[in-house]
Amino acid sequence: MQENLQHPIFQIIRRLADQEQVECYVIGGYVRDRIMGRPFKNDVDIVVLGSGIDFATGLGEVLHAKVAVYKSFGTAMLVHEGINIEFVGARKESYRSDSRNPIVEDGTLEDDQNRRDFTINAMAYCLNGERFGELVDPFKGLEDIQNRIIRTPLDPHITFSDDPLRMMRAIRFATQLNFKIDIKAIQAIAENAERIKIISKERVADELNKIILAKRPSVGFKYLFDTGLLKYIFPAMVELHGVEIINGKGHKDNFYHTLEVLDNVAEMSEDLWLRWAAIMHDIAKPATKRFDKRVGWTFHGHEDRGARMVPKLFAELKLPLNDKMKFVQKLVQLHLRPIVLAQDIVTDSAVRRLLFEAGDDIDDLMLLCHADVTTKNEFKKKKYRENFELVKQKLKDVEERDQIRNWQPPVSGQDIMELFDLSPGKVIGNIKNAMREAILEGEIANTREEAKAYVIQKGKDMGLTLKNNTVQ
Repeated sequence: MQENLQHPIFQIIRRLADQEQVECYVIGGYVRDRIMGRPFKNDVDIVVLGSGIDFATGLGEVLHAKVAVYKSFGTAMLVHEGINIEFVGARKESYRSDSRNPIVEDGTLEDDQNRRDFTINAMAYCLNGERFGELVDPFKGLEDIQNRIIRTPLDPHITFSDDPLRMMRAIRFATQLNFKIDIKAIQAIAENAERIKIISKERVADELNKIILAKRPSVGFKYLFDTGLLKYIFPAMVELHGVEIINGKGHKDNFYHTLEVLDNVAEMSEDLWLRWAAIMHDIAKPATKRFDKRVGWTFHGHEDRGARMVPKLFAELKLPLNDKMKFVQKLVQLHLRPIVLAQDIVTDSAVRRLLFEAGDDIDDLMLLCHADVTTKNEFKKKKYRENFELVKQKLKDVEERDQIRNWQPPVSGQDIMELFDLSPGKVIGNIKNAMREAILEGEIANTREEAKAYVIQKGKDMGLTLKNNTVQ
């Protein structure tokens, strides 16, 4: 296994450890990723049988590197050639039922491996003398990598009850690595799901975002739903689940439809917030679901209701309430618009309005709408997607000609006040709105010359008098 320890830093640690007669091991994610051939993420965890802080301090002197010490956690960290190296003394942990903060005591390497979350994260390479590169794998983590399975070193009920965030981490690793979770661990997650409530929402959101950023995020959401975790962390999404049938008419299961849309988006984009837009796009369907005897199930206005729900849901999930939230809100609000265009004859005015409202987010909106076509009817799917191509071409043509994206009025409110010698007031807004509508409807071109002529005529129609000195 020495080929996985080629970086010179490990030889430097080896020499210091042998000199100080201290046992040292690299453990956790670095070992797992090296064995799996995954990219090195520049984070290395070192377990020292003794004081991790003292060893890190000594290594800092050798490397002439600054050492950050965290006494309350018993850890120290330094950066060498872009690698973040964290040191901790081997320890054993015990937990109280109402907290995920452990009671920590000095321990052996075995104690330290026992406290690790999963077998694949409990493997360690020895960094000492003749044992350099020897794999210490008491829980058969190597075998679990080969079998692509997530297991806990000890009884999963203890592992998850002690630190409930590990339930989220199990699902995250299974999703990222395309592994299965051991059946005993799944059962333990289901039985301990409610304990996720003692974890801060920020920590939960961090794990949830990592699941969403995986290649196939639906894998993680199915685990979250099946184990019952999702109802504690994101109950609004659970409400999407299920099919209701009246008079033989049913609707699709909006939970699994949402997961399909999410996976479709994930195939085309790594943008976290576009993926969140996929998750949220139908979030208001349960609240807007109605049965009509003539047409069956309807969800009228779910895009408007969903857009209004986004800020509250982001706040509950401890997601940012900034431009990222507004981006998701906008896409939820507009997600039906391109679909409606694809179903009908595409008019220039409809395209102009869409460009006006979507602005620079139009490409992401079109991607979301393309992903939203999940019908199993291949003829309908082909027809929709062909129509989407027509809409995209129309968007391109109208944008090149009319320059509506991120539109700014060619005649400003200040211009209107100077034209008619007016003070600020409602009439200025009325004229500007009329000008905007005329441009979007194609009645006038999006140019200053035509817009100014329109504004002058509109003002006259409203009984306003033009000043002698008009703006150019």
